[in-house]
Amino acid sequence: MSSQQSNGEPDGAANPVLVEVTRGGAVESRHRGCAAVVRADGQVIAAWGDVAAEVFPRSAIKPLQALPLIETGAAEAFPRSAIKPLQALPLIETGAAEAFAVSDAEIALACASHNGEAAQVARVTDWLARIGLGIGDLECGAQWPRWDRDSHALVRRGESPTPATNNCSGKHAGFLTTALHKREPTAGYTDPAHPVQQRVLGVFEQMSGARMTGAPCGVDGCSAPTWAMPIGNLAMAMAQLAAPDELPPARAAAARRVHGAMTTHPDLVAGADRYCTEVMTAGAGALLVKTSAEGVYCGALLDYGLSIALKCDDGASRASELIMTALLLHLELAEGDLKKRLEALARPVITNWRGLHVGEARPAGPLA
Repeated sequence: MSSQQSNGEPDGAANPVLVEVTRGGAVESRHRGCAAVVRADGQVIAAWGDVAAEVFPRSAIKPLQALPLIETGAAEAFPRSAIKPLQALPLIETGAAEAFAVSDAEIALACASHNGEAAQVARVTDWLARIGLGIGDLECGAQWPRWDRDSHALVRRGESPTPATNNCSGKHAGFLTTALHKREPTAGYTDPAHPVQQRVLGVFEQMSGARMTGAPCGVDGCSAPTWAMPIGNLAMAMAQLAAPDELPPARAAAARRVHGAMTTHPDLVAGADRYCTEVMTAGAGALLVKTSAEGVYCGALLDYGLSIALKCDDGASRASELIMTALLLHLELAEGDLKKRLEALARPVITNWRGLHVGEARPAGPLA
């Protein structure tokens, strides 16, 4: 990949300060980070900080993890009746069962870090039932919903969190769907050596241009493996997703379906009061953004074939969202409702428990 812009600091220097948080007119906190803006042909339009340093992309690459679900044909046909996995496979192969297509809403959930809202959880459990599986087959672990209101609703109903309320349950339903379709064991699908995960790893390598052999492999919060790669290569992978015309036809079609699913159902990708949902809704089909843990964020401007990948050094989500906002405005490509929404998010006000305005967060350094 070739670079046209850098932060101007010598190799080995600390990443630049990209966000400042003020209180009483003074800077109270600073967030350093790195970011890259890349085209699908590998051209680096802009870069700040050390974009060659390896990071764990975590949930930011869920749209890439969803590609095998579509490419393998696993999204094309499953029996309507909730039968056991081994019984389902011969019914599909022989055509004895009525085919059922995985919906775009379910594809969006496969890309999601959702809130655990009741409607989101219901879609995941319905998906599992349709392919003959249940919540107990998910290996992501039980997690309380993101917001207290949804957790309180569970408690009022006398219920506890389950793997279906886990923010990654849609991704795991996708993993299970591909395993069934390929006649692979469903148990242990989160093992890095399982064919489901090896296909995902192949997608990462092919889309990012990074050599993944020997790459550091960790365990994500949802128990799926996560492989480290440089931010620049992560941006390259997202750029390929954003502008798939040069990809093989099956993968290009899968990428376009991911676009359509995420932009049509932004409420399922995250949910109420979430940056991803708000910004994609305002983008009206022109933009993908995907959050992650530990300050990683990815985005793609579909009409321009551009992608963004960033990492906030200290892992703060308040900073990673603001860096993404600043980068999207810096590119001067956002228009209409999207531009207005980004401008409204560009300097978030900090209030105390009385509702008093005590400070703000703002872009800093090269993004100021």
